[in-house]
Amino acid sequence: MQRRNFLKSAALGTAAVLSGLPVLKTEAASRMKITKIRYYAAPGYNKPLFNQARGIVEIETDGGIIGIGEGGSKDMIEQCAQMMIGEDPFRIEHIWQNVYRGMFYPPGREKLHALGALEMALWDIKGKALNVPVYELLGGATRDYVECYATGFRASKAKTEEERARDCIEAGLRAYRIGPTGGNGEEPFDFYDNVKKTIEFCKRIDAAVGGGGKWAIDLHTRFDMTDGLKICTALEPLEPYFVEDIVRSENPGVYKTVRTMTKVPIAVGEQFGDRWDTNELIENRLIDYTRFTVPNTGGIGEFKKLASMCETHYVGMIPHFTGPLSTAALVHILGSSSPARCLMELGGGEPERPPYFNEDFINFKNGKLYLNDSPGLGVKFDPKKATFVMEVKEKTRFPHPVLKSPDGAIHNW
Repeated sequence: MQRRNFLKSAALGTAAVLSGLPVLKTEAASRMKITKIRYYAAPGYNKPLFNQARGIVEIETDGGIIGIGEGGSKDMIEQCAQMMIGEDPFRIEHIWQNVYRGMFYPPGREKLHALGALEMALWDIKGKALNVPVYELLGGATRDYVECYATGFRASKAKTEEERARDCIEAGLRAYRIGPTGGNGEEPFDFYDNVKKTIEFCKRIDAAVGGGGKWAIDLHTRFDMTDGLKICTALEPLEPYFVEDIVRSENPGVYKTVRTMTKVPIAVGEQFGDRWDTNELIENRLIDYTRFTVPNTGGIGEFKKLASMCETHYVGMIPHFTGPLSTAALVHILGSSSPARCLMELGGGEPERPPYFNEDFINFKNGKLYLNDSPGLGVKFDPKKATFVMEVKEKTRFPHPVLKSPDGAIHNW
């Protein structure tokens, strides 16, 4: 036992020296505590959405290591953070289970988003402490890069969507994603008219990129069952990479019907959360691709579990983008996972590089995202370039009872 502790201490100490981080003694490495959690607003981000929040989270430890995460609304971050003060940051799954099950009620998607941001920061802490990138903690690299597709393509100077799609493919991205026609502004949405226009639009995009599954479409849950399936039927001969969100998401079971009525590859999931939210879609093979993302699923660990489910049932993973750090985290996850097929979305065809993160926190070239070898998530955060919102230093004053089994595992109260 003494030899094991010595080796662990030596490894952690060497790792810390090489990374320029504080040297941790054995006790600090195994009993390090979370002391403070800070939350910052992302400057310039003007979409105050619960499930696409881009706040930045800092988790500080008494070992001198700070982890960075992204996502969550202020109130949700505050309540979840109060349940983490004083905990050992290395016990990521234990903390996740406590916050997920805590306060009695199963979490909604807004709480999952906050939990995912905080859990992301815990992986960053562990990677930095051990001087390894997060993807090494998750099992090591399984692919050389992650392919990407673009929603829009900012680098193009073209004036038409068809030309932008062609420029996107020539830049090395795997596919160009479009949306249906209509649906913006004060003009009433004519479903019948836009079904026809959307089908014609898809035909023009397909011709522009030369077919071969180099394009996809998101129907944005905009159509009802009849019109959505009418579009899918017309698109079958064109063989798009995927058709996304054919119908609304409140009733996932409806895909039992959709699956039998179309042959297009079906993508669903950006509006969903953890594995209990969507397991039937995967297990019953009702979809071909998941659109789950982080932090919406509840974090990196939960996403890895979803990746295993997808691999088991031969379902591909094409996560929706959320924030810039979450995009970087997804490279660590997908770069160390083995689902049937992987593809990542880039809004505008390139990753965002906000001024409050280091320039090289994400590695993008020739339309592909490559693994970052830096410790943790590879991110350095400059809080002076963000907007401070709050700091949590104390545990909740309203703790809920915690039920543990004899072996120490957390159960529902």
